Amino acid sequence: MSSRFTEQETETYYDAEDAIYRTVWDEDGSVHWGYFDESTGTDFLKGCANLDRIMVEKGAIGPDAHTLDLGCGNGTTAIWLAGFSGCRVTGIDLSGVRVDNAKADRERQAPELQERLAFEKASATDLPFPDRAFSHVWSQAVIYHVPDKRAVLQEVYRVLDDGGIFVFDDLVKPKPEVSPEAQRFVYDRLLYDTEFSFQSYQDALKAQGFELLEAHDISSHLRQSYLCLADRTPKGTNNEHTEHYEWLTAAYLGTAQAVENNELGWGLYICRK
Repeated sequence: MSSRFTEQETETYYDAEDAIYRTVWDEDGSVHWGYFDESTGTDFLKGCANLDRIMVEKGAIGPDAHTLDLGCGNGTTAIWLAGFSGCRVTGIDLSGVRVDNAKADRERQAPELQERLAFEKASATDLPFPDRAFSHVWSQAVIYHVPDKRAVLQEVYRVLDDGGIFVFDDLVKPKPEVSPEAQRFVYDRLLYDTEFSFQSYQDALKAQGFELLEAHDISSHLRQSYLCLADRTPKGTNNEHTEHYEWLTAAYLGTAQAVENNELGWGLYICRK
Protein backbone atom coordinates (compact mmCIF):
# COMPACT_ATOMS: atom_id res chain seq x y z
CA MET A 1 0.00 0.00 0.00
CA SER A 2 1.22 3.48 -0.87
CA SER A 3 -0.24 6.70 0.47
CA ARG A 4 -2.48 8.65 -1.89
CA PHE A 5 -0.35 11.69 -1.05
CA THR A 6 2.87 12.48 -2.91
CA GLU A 7 6.34 13.51 -1.79
CA GLN A 8 5.87 16.74 -3.74
CA GLU A 9 2.85 17.61 -1.60
CA THR A 10 4.84 16.90 1.56
CA GLU A 11 7.75 19.03 0.36
CA THR A 12 5.43 21.94 -0.42
CA TYR A 13 3.71 21.60 2.96
CA TYR A 14 6.94 21.75 4.97
CA ASP A 15 8.47 24.47 2.83
CA ALA A 16 5.50 26.68 3.69
CA GLU A 17 4.87 25.81 7.34
CA ASP A 18 8.22 26.48 9.04
CA ALA A 19 7.26 29.81 10.67
CA ILE A 20 4.07 28.34 12.11
CA TYR A 21 5.94 25.32 13.51
CA ARG A 22 8.51 27.57 15.18
CA THR A 23 5.72 29.53 16.84
CA VAL A 24 3.87 26.49 18.20
CA TRP A 25 6.37 23.63 18.49
CA ASP A 26 9.89 24.91 19.11
CA GLU A 27 11.30 28.31 18.21
CA ASP A 28 14.63 26.62 17.46
CA GLY A 29 12.98 24.68 14.64
CA SER A 30 12.75 21.17 16.06
CA VAL A 31 9.58 19.31 15.10
CA HIS A 32 8.98 16.01 16.88
CA TRP A 33 6.92 14.64 19.75
CA GLY A 34 7.86 14.11 23.39
CA TYR A 35 8.27 11.28 25.88
CA PHE A 36 6.95 12.28 29.30
CA ASP A 37 7.93 11.02 32.73
CA GLU A 38 8.55 12.35 36.24
CA SER A 39 11.52 14.39 35.03
CA THR A 40 9.47 16.22 32.40
CA GLY A 41 5.97 16.52 33.82
CA THR A 42 3.80 17.76 30.98
CA ASP A 43 6.39 20.24 29.69
CA PHE A 44 6.43 19.71 25.92
CA LEU A 45 10.01 20.80 25.21
CA LYS A 46 11.33 18.76 28.14
CA GLY A 47 9.45 15.77 26.77
CA CYS A 48 11.02 16.27 23.35
CA ALA A 49 14.51 16.53 24.86
CA ASN A 50 13.81 13.41 26.91
CA LEU A 51 12.97 11.44 23.76
CA ASP A 52 16.24 12.60 22.19
CA ARG A 53 18.25 11.26 25.12
CA ILE A 54 16.31 7.98 25.21
CA MET A 55 16.98 7.40 21.50
CA VAL A 56 20.70 8.13 21.89
CA GLU A 57 20.89 5.60 24.73
CA LYS A 58 18.86 2.91 23.01
CA GLY A 59 20.70 3.45 19.74
CA ALA A 60 24.10 3.31 21.48
CA ILE A 61 25.26 6.38 19.58
CA GLY A 62 28.73 7.47 20.64
CA PRO A 63 31.77 9.42 19.37
CA ASP A 64 32.72 6.74 16.83
CA ALA A 65 29.32 6.77 15.13
CA HIS A 66 28.49 8.21 11.74
CA THR A 67 24.75 8.82 11.91
CA LEU A 68 22.29 9.57 9.12
CA ASP A 69 19.48 11.82 10.36
CA LEU A 70 16.66 10.79 8.05
CA GLY A 71 14.35 13.80 7.72
CA CYS A 72 16.53 16.27 9.58
CA GLY A 73 14.25 19.29 9.07
CA ASN A 74 15.96 22.46 10.25
CA GLY A 75 18.92 20.47 11.58
CA THR A 76 18.18 21.29 15.22
CA THR A 77 18.30 17.71 16.48
CA ALA A 78 21.22 16.75 14.22
CA ILE A 79 23.31 19.59 15.63
CA TRP A 80 22.32 18.62 19.17
CA LEU A 81 23.11 14.96 18.46
CA ALA A 82 26.58 15.74 17.14
CA GLY A 83 27.32 17.94 20.15
CA PHE A 84 25.84 15.59 22.74
CA SER A 85 27.30 12.30 21.53
CA GLY A 86 30.41 13.51 19.69
CA CYS A 87 29.40 11.59 16.56
CA ARG A 88 29.34 12.70 12.93
CA VAL A 89 25.87 13.45 11.58
CA THR A 90 24.69 13.74 8.00
CA GLY A 91 21.17 15.09 7.70
CA ILE A 92 18.86 14.78 4.70
CA ASP A 93 15.42 16.26 4.19
CA LEU A 94 12.92 16.65 1.37
CA SER A 95 12.29 20.31 2.19
CA GLY A 96 14.81 22.60 0.54
CA VAL A 97 13.75 25.44 2.83
CA ARG A 98 14.59 23.44 5.93
CA VAL A 99 17.85 22.08 4.55
CA ASP A 100 18.93 25.66 3.83
CA ASN A 101 18.01 26.55 7.43
CA ALA A 102 20.08 23.60 8.67
CA LYS A 103 23.09 24.65 6.61
CA ALA A 104 22.84 28.21 7.92
CA ASP A 105 22.63 26.96 11.51
CA ARG A 106 25.66 24.73 10.94
CA GLU A 107 27.68 27.80 9.96
CA ARG A 108 26.89 29.36 13.35
CA GLN A 109 28.44 26.45 15.26
CA ALA A 110 32.01 26.11 16.49
CA PRO A 111 34.43 24.92 13.77
CA GLU A 112 34.98 21.55 15.46
CA LEU A 113 31.24 20.88 15.45
CA GLN A 114 30.82 22.09 11.87
CA GLU A 115 33.33 19.48 10.73
CA ARG A 116 31.08 16.72 12.05
CA LEU A 117 27.90 18.00 10.37
CA ALA A 118 26.61 17.90 6.79
CA PHE A 119 23.16 18.54 5.30
CA GLU A 120 21.67 17.94 1.89
CA LYS A 121 18.31 17.79 0.17
CA ALA A 122 17.26 14.25 -0.69
CA SER A 123 14.40 11.78 -0.59
CA ALA A 124 14.38 8.98 1.98
CA THR A 125 13.45 6.60 -0.86
CA ASP A 126 16.54 7.47 -2.93
CA LEU A 127 19.44 8.18 -0.59
CA PRO A 128 22.53 9.63 -2.31
CA PHE A 129 24.99 7.49 -0.36
CA PRO A 130 26.88 4.26 -1.05
CA ASP A 131 26.04 0.95 0.55
CA ARG A 132 27.02 0.56 4.22
CA ALA A 133 27.92 4.26 4.57
CA PHE A 134 26.58 4.75 8.12
CA SER A 135 26.91 3.05 11.48
CA HIS A 136 23.52 4.45 12.59
CA VAL A 137 20.32 5.79 11.09
CA TRP A 138 18.15 8.04 13.25
CA SER A 139 14.69 9.32 12.39
CA GLN A 140 12.00 11.21 14.30
CA ALA A 141 8.45 11.89 13.08
CA VAL A 142 9.38 11.47 9.42
CA ILE A 143 8.67 8.15 7.72
CA TYR A 144 4.89 8.47 8.03
CA HIS A 145 5.11 11.29 5.49
CA VAL A 146 6.70 9.09 2.81
CA PRO A 147 4.20 7.42 0.48
CA ASP A 148 6.33 4.27 -0.05
CA LYS A 149 7.46 3.34 3.46
CA ARG A 150 8.82 -0.06 2.46
CA ALA A 151 11.18 1.70 0.04
CA VAL A 152 12.46 3.78 2.99
CA LEU A 153 13.17 0.65 5.01
CA GLN A 154 14.99 -0.85 2.03
CA GLU A 155 17.16 2.26 1.60
CA VAL A 156 17.95 2.45 5.31
CA TYR A 157 19.00 -1.19 5.26
CA ARG A 158 21.21 -0.54 2.23
CA VAL A 159 23.12 2.44 3.69
CA LEU A 160 23.59 0.87 7.14
CA ASP A 161 26.84 -0.95 7.76
CA ASP A 162 26.67 -4.55 8.91
CA GLY A 163 25.74 -4.50 12.59
CA GLY A 164 24.51 -0.92 12.26
CA ILE A 165 21.61 0.41 14.32
CA PHE A 166 18.37 1.96 13.06
CA VAL A 167 16.60 3.89 15.83
CA PHE A 168 13.39 5.68 14.89
CA ASP A 169 9.83 6.52 15.75
CA ASP A 170 6.83 6.60 13.45
CA LEU A 171 3.07 6.91 13.43
CA VAL A 172 1.01 3.77 13.03
CA LYS A 173 -2.62 3.05 12.19
CA PRO A 174 -4.12 0.65 14.76
CA LYS A 175 -7.16 -0.14 12.60
CA PRO A 176 -7.85 0.36 8.90
CA GLU A 177 -11.11 2.29 9.25
CA VAL A 178 -11.18 5.59 11.13
CA SER A 179 -13.84 8.17 11.93
CA PRO A 180 -14.42 11.22 9.71
CA GLU A 181 -12.96 13.37 12.51
CA ALA A 182 -9.74 11.34 12.63
CA GLN A 183 -9.54 11.38 8.83
CA ARG A 184 -9.84 15.16 8.81
CA PHE A 185 -7.71 16.10 11.81
CA VAL A 186 -4.99 13.46 11.39
CA TYR A 187 -4.69 11.73 8.07
CA ASP A 188 -5.71 14.49 5.68
CA ARG A 189 -4.01 17.23 7.73
CA LEU A 190 -0.71 15.36 7.86
CA LEU A 191 -0.91 14.13 4.24
CA TYR A 192 -0.58 10.67 5.71
CA ASP A 193 -1.79 7.13 5.42
CA THR A 194 -0.17 3.79 6.14
CA GLU A 195 -0.70 0.08 6.06
CA PHE A 196 1.34 -0.35 9.23
CA SER A 197 -0.03 -1.07 12.67
CA PHE A 198 2.35 -1.26 15.62
CA GLN A 199 2.73 -5.02 15.07
CA SER A 200 2.82 -5.10 11.26
CA TYR A 201 5.57 -2.47 11.29
CA GLN A 202 7.69 -4.95 13.25
CA ASP A 203 6.89 -7.63 10.68
CA ALA A 204 7.97 -5.31 7.84
CA LEU A 205 11.26 -4.53 9.56
CA LYS A 206 12.00 -8.23 10.03
CA ALA A 207 11.02 -8.96 6.43
CA GLN A 208 13.53 -6.36 5.27
CA GLY A 209 16.22 -8.23 7.18
CA PHE A 210 16.50 -6.18 10.36
CA GLU A 211 16.93 -7.80 13.75
CA LEU A 212 14.34 -6.12 15.96
CA LEU A 213 15.99 -5.26 19.27
CA GLU A 214 13.15 -3.28 20.87
CA ALA A 215 9.67 -2.07 19.99
CA HIS A 216 7.62 0.19 22.25
CA ASP A 217 4.05 1.39 21.82
CA ILE A 218 4.34 4.99 23.07
CA SER A 219 0.94 6.20 21.89
CA SER A 220 0.05 7.72 25.26
CA HIS A 221 2.98 10.10 24.86
CA LEU A 222 1.70 11.10 21.43
CA ARG A 223 -1.64 12.01 22.97
CA GLN A 224 0.08 14.09 25.65
CA SER A 225 2.20 15.80 23.02
CA TYR A 226 -0.85 16.97 21.12
CA LEU A 227 -2.61 18.15 24.27
CA CYS A 228 0.52 20.20 25.00
CA LEU A 229 0.58 21.55 21.47
CA ALA A 230 -3.05 22.59 21.68
CA ASP A 231 -2.14 24.59 24.80
CA ARG A 232 0.93 26.09 23.10
CA THR A 233 -0.95 27.31 20.04
CA PRO A 234 -1.43 31.12 20.26
CA LYS A 235 -4.87 32.17 21.45
CA GLY A 236 -6.68 35.47 21.04
CA THR A 237 -4.47 36.67 18.20
CA ASN A 238 -5.74 39.21 15.73
CA ASN A 239 -3.52 38.85 12.70
CA GLU A 240 -3.20 36.99 9.43
CA HIS A 241 -2.62 33.67 11.26
CA THR A 242 -5.61 33.85 13.63
CA GLU A 243 -7.86 31.52 11.66
CA HIS A 244 -5.02 29.05 11.12
CA TYR A 245 -4.17 28.97 14.83
CA GLU A 246 -7.81 28.29 15.68
CA TRP A 247 -7.81 25.44 13.17
CA LEU A 248 -4.56 24.04 14.58
CA THR A 249 -5.91 24.06 18.14
CA ALA A 250 -8.95 22.08 16.99
CA ALA A 251 -6.76 19.76 14.94
CA TYR A 252 -4.35 19.06 17.79
CA LEU A 253 -7.21 18.29 20.17
CA GLY A 254 -8.75 16.10 17.47
CA THR A 255 -5.46 14.27 17.06
CA ALA A 256 -5.25 13.60 20.81
CA GLN A 257 -8.80 12.26 20.65
CA ALA A 258 -7.89 10.01 17.72
CA VAL A 259 -5.13 8.46 19.82
CA GLU A 260 -7.57 7.93 22.69
CA ASN A 261 -10.02 6.30 20.24
CA ASN A 262 -7.28 3.93 19.00
CA GLU A 263 -7.40 5.51 15.54
CA LEU A 264 -3.77 6.66 15.65
CA GLY A 265 -0.69 5.28 17.35
CA TRP A 266 3.02 5.90 17.80
CA GLY A 267 5.83 3.36 17.91
CA LEU A 268 9.51 3.51 18.84
CA TYR A 269 11.71 0.89 17.18
CA ILE A 270 15.37 -0.11 17.57
CA CYS A 271 16.76 -2.47 14.95
CA ARG A 272 20.11 -3.92 13.91
CA LYS A 273 21.28 -4.88 10.44
